[in-house]
Amino acid sequence: MLSDFKNAAGIDIEFKVLVKGSGEALRVLADGSAYIAFVHAPSLELQYVEQGKVEQLAVFAYNEFVIVGPSDDPAGVRNASSAVEAFEKIYLAGEKGIAKFVSRGDMSGTNVRELQLWRLAGLGPEGRPWYLKSCQGMAQTLLMAENVGAYSLTDLGTYARFRGQGRLQALVELKRDPQHLVNVYSAYVSRASALDDPYVRYVVQELKSYLMTRGQELLASKYGDLIRPVRGREDEVKRVWEALARLG
Repeated sequence: MLSDFKNAAGIDIEFKVLVKGSGEALRVLADGSAYIAFVHAPSLELQYVEQGKVEQLAVFAYNEFVIVGPSDDPAGVRNASSAVEAFEKIYLAGEKGIAKFVSRGDMSGTNVRELQLWRLAGLGPEGRPWYLKSCQGMAQTLLMAENVGAYSLTDLGTYARFRGQGRLQALVELKRDPQHLVNVYSAYVSRASALDDPYVRYVVQELKSYLMTRGQELLASKYGDLIRPVRGREDEVKRVWEALARLG
């Protein structure tokens, strides 16, 4: 997308891309080590916005988180009425010694959403023997869950890609939830003093415009249902972002 942006805007600039979880991305953005970040952790984003450290450019895309797990589903997640109830079932099955859960444990957007779900369920899995942490990215977390026969929370895109590649044989999709598992992607800019540079500010504004115009077309044509543009649903997705941000 950044290459297409440079070509479309006619801007001669090189981007150095750092792959980080949302928590780390927001941290380096806030301290001025990066200018722009793409993240998906509304409650963390709101904290940095309210502290005056970052500025939201756009809520530009969304997809879903899904709960995945072993096909025999010992916790009965398939029968849960919501993601919150699914986490309750996983906790109870874990305590009975018949289920495991693998968390990213890295304060990424996915991990933040997982922790929100535990809080909504009124449960604390930290330190339980069935609650495992990969402390790595989504790919490694899914592979770990596959290997130990555990449940996990994942973004739909990563799961679908790995499933399509045949890298996940035992891990299946078990639960979606349009209320609790919407995954919203936003772009932010650092408010550090480095952005006093008028050229950097110009690039940022051009990127903001691109994300909501040509970038929307690129998302729709290239990624399909894996990640969806907000075009036509801007206000609705923004309201979802606000609700998720206030979950804490």
